[in-house]
Amino acid sequence: MFSDLRAELTKQVSRPAIWLLLVIAVVQTLTFAYVIPYAGYTGTASGPVERGLAAMLPDQFVTSAIGGLPLFVGALALIFGVLTAGSEYGWETWKTVLAQRPSRVRVYTAKLATVAIGVFVFVVALLAFCAGASVIVAGLADQPTTWPGFTEIVTGLGAGWLVTMMWGALGLLLGIVFRGVALPIGLGLVWMLAIQNLLSAIAAPLLAWVNTLQKGLPGPNAGALVASLIGGSGPPGVDAIVGGGQATMVIAAYLLAFSLLGGWLLQRRDIN
Repeated sequence: MFSDLRAELTKQVSRPAIWLLLVIAVVQTLTFAYVIPYAGYTGTASGPVERGLAAMLPDQFVTSAIGGLPLFVGALALIFGVLTAGSEYGWETWKTVLAQRPSRVRVYTAKLATVAIGVFVFVVALLAFCAGASVIVAGLADQPTTWPGFTEIVTGLGAGWLVTMMWGALGLLLGIVFRGVALPIGLGLVWMLAIQNLLSAIAAPLLAWVNTLQKGLPGPNAGALVASLIGGSGPPGVDAIVGGGQATMVIAAYLLAFSLLGGWLLQRRDIN
């Protein structure tokens, strides 16, 4: 099992696309959590900027790091999951991998563990860069450097991992379902960035059953979990439609379902 995991990790670490996803996640988070708000704070940006100086200081760096996880960074985690499984079909390497005698369950478990480790690195990197950015802002604004408690940091890390891992597991499943990369990435992003927002912004206010339905969907629950940690204030799409406890259970259930379904499908279907 460890040899399978080591091989999978080596494969993914050597792919430039995976590092590009990490860079995009970091740059995107820093831009919307610090660069643009700080430009508004100093008066170098035109238009309203809702995020004040207090939200950019070190004691709020966890909030800054996890604020974009439900949507933008989650989309990158989904792409990571798709690439991990779907690329094997495009490269036509499934038979080569399985000819080395590991079972499909072992290979899938190694891929799932790789996604889990990868999204953990994503979240840790976001926390680290946001902590550094908050120190810079505090220095520029001549503000004291006060850090959040250890429990808050660990809670943010755990919640961030749970949200991104759910999307990563969905990407892994979609890569297996559609046996490729392009179609599952396209469908996954359309769902995350378009359909979910349309349901929340247009359908839910008009139809009561849609409003009830979205309380059980993965995206709104991911937003609710993050909103419960940051006090309901954050980027667009981060709303507390349910409590943090319910959101955690729903996300964990989706993570388990996506993971089991992906393994079952890989085990049952023909590779060709």
